Amino acid sequence: MLTLAQIIDGNLVAKITRQYAADLVAQAELRGISPGLAVVLVGEDPASQSYVRMKERDCAEVGIKSFDYRRPAEISQAGLNGIIDECNSDSGIHGILVQMPLPDGLDAEEAIARISPKKDVDGFHPLNLGRLVRGLPALRACTPWGVMAMLDHYGIDPAGKRAVVVGRSTIVGKPMALMLLERHATVTVAHSRTQDLQAVCREADILVAAVGRPHMITADHVKPGAVVIDVGINRTDSGLVGDVEFATVEPVASWITPVPGGVGPMTRAMLVLNTAQAASVSD
Repeated sequence: MLTLAQIIDGNLVAKITRQYAADLVAQAELRGISPGLAVVLVGEDPASQSYVRMKERDCAEVGIKSFDYRRPAEISQAGLNGIIDECNSDSGIHGILVQMPLPDGLDAEEAIARISPKKDVDGFHPLNLGRLVRGLPALRACTPWGVMAMLDHYGIDPAGKRAVVVGRSTIVGKPMALMLLERHATVTVAHSRTQDLQAVCREADILVAAVGRPHMITADHVKPGAVVIDVGINRTDSGLVGDVEFATVEPVASWITPVPGGVGPMTRAMLVLNTAQAASVSD
């Protein structure tokens, strides 16, 4: 009889996380603080617009005010910097989200570095990433932080396990590796130049796929009984699919995240939680 992996339900854990965020918002409001998130959206990218709408809906659900800054793709770097400066100085704004990717001609790194680290609810600022490296408290990158929340919810302890993260971006791969390392996993970061990627992946007790290539990870990459976390969200003619070939991997893994309904909802949930936490420690 074929045994299928147990599903890690991102929608369920996200709902619990939003409730916790709502509790923090209620506590802040008792102290006279009304948490607010500024969303800066430049250009007309349909995927970004859809994602921002979902984020704003999540904020409304937990009681966080949304401040909308929508600008045309032609905005200058100075104009974008000015918006960020305005949000930094506004005491009613506790989190700043600059939706990525930015249109050509705008420097994303400059924009990220300009955000106050205390309002960097995406967790991308060099100071917050540096604090993660040093194991210090900080606002953390939402996607890997959401993965850790899912592992915790389902009682999957990384301590002593071998973890392989496929992907080395500063948004997911690198902070994911650091968070797993912080929780006492033995971590390998694999990428496009890794030799014999299948063999490296098959060493993993916890395999995180974050490369942005549809169905790149197949059953041949997965050690029997491994926990498989699919961060990929790829738009194809057949709809949204992950980096993991779910149909072939599900019978091999012990736990697996679906796409959609896995990591995606957690990314948004951790954004509202980061905003609520930023407000809870604001002056």
